[in-house]
Amino acid sequence: MSRAFTKEDDDTEAIAMIGERPVSPHRNLVTPQGLEEIDAEIARLREAFSQAEKTQERVAVATHLRDLRYWTARRETAEVSVPDPDSDVVRFGMTVTIEDEDGHRKTWKIVGEDEADAAHGTVSHVSPMALALFGKGVGDLATVAGRDWEVVALHA
Repeated sequence: MSRAFTKEDDDTEAIAMIGERPVSPHRNLVTPQGLEEIDAEIARLREAFSQAEKTQERVAVATHLRDLRYWTARRETAEVSVPDPDSDVVRFGMTVTIEDEDGHRKTWKIVGEDEADAAHGTVSHVSPMALALFGKGVGDLATVAGRDWEVVALHA
């Protein structure tokens, strides 16, 4: 068999294995920055798709199209939410500082699912931590995974 057919067969199998990215069933709340990030990702993927199409990289084309479908769907359902700067309870988009009984402090900004990156201090609005904090004010306790955290500061 010619090697020309082998490469195409490998591509066809790889393309068949590229599944759709799962879309969350939760409301697609985003911060204004999150919406900008979605728009930037769509622009980046359009450019990458165009380049892959020019060079006939079938697997890359399929991957970029799949990712474009995901981000386009996320863009269409995005609900920008900005917290009320006068709010005295935890809401989406706020930055919350919490402290445990040992005095360890953590600061989290509650953001959309696609924006969340715990290593950079952001948590999804559907995470257990965010769900436990919503509606709490300074001085209130939230329990997550059997551990109590006191809200010590809020910033919109």
